[in-house]
Amino acid sequence: MTVFEWIKLIIIGIVEGITEWLPISSTAHMLLIDAILPLSQSDEFKDMFFVLIQLGAIMAVVVTFWKRLWPFGFKEQPGMSGKRCYVKKDIFMMWFKVVVACIPGFIVTMLFDDYVDAHLETPYVIGAALAFYGLILILIEHHRKGKTPRVDSIEDLSFKDAFIIGLFQCLSIIPGTSRSGSTIIGSLSIGISRTSAAEFTFFMAVPVMFGLSFIKILKFGFHFTAMEAITLFAGCAIAFAVSMFVLRALLSYVKKHDYKVFGIYRIILGIIVILYFTLV
Repeated sequence: MTVFEWIKLIIIGIVEGITEWLPISSTAHMLLIDAILPLSQSDEFKDMFFVLIQLGAIMAVVVTFWKRLWPFGFKEQPGMSGKRCYVKKDIFMMWFKVVVACIPGFIVTMLFDDYVDAHLETPYVIGAALAFYGLILILIEHHRKGKTPRVDSIEDLSFKDAFIIGLFQCLSIIPGTSRSGSTIIGSLSIGISRTSAAEFTFFMAVPVMFGLSFIKILKFGFHFTAMEAITLFAGCAIAFAVSMFVLRALLSYVKKHDYKVFGIYRIILGIIVILYFTLV
């Protein structure tokens, strides 16, 4: 692998680690970078790589929020030596809600993923989706201004809330929409607090991305060249390292600010993308 290829890979890994958790579409950013600075790999590998690299970012969620994700614990038994295992019911209930939220997206992905890969991964679709959902994000934040959230913690989410958020996540199958962006838009529109919307998005990403990665790797196969294996491992490692910082930073930000700045960014980037690929 040449030095220039390493530079492109590092850029993609950093961009993925940052954008995975922001409502600005990590896949769109990676596809746009690859359109300008294409990796020297086959289209089949890159189709799989741009999904599997997101596992690096997902592992940052697992590490950062392990205590809130792992539903088993151990405690001392009175009058007995050793500890016994117990189940944390609140975490199990959270995972049940996550599963409910993932069902609509799973169905839509299984039905339309191949069509999207073949027909919709274009700069114009990405640019339009970036701008359109940026505008939606701004309008929702404007509508919510001054209102008290109906739900202020994940524990207070109902299964109905989770399912509605899952329906919104179906929008993310369109390149440029953003998985986190669609779930955050859905959460805010039904009265979920910004912090809870971000956290639930983080937790939903774990099964969603493991499932998508499994589907992609089945399609690609398990035979990698040495360069493909290095590219995949290095990209995931970079995305993981960057995401470890971004997760906490985003939660800290949304505790004090709204998501309008991301909506403005999406609109500006969407317009730039459309103009760039129209004029090139």
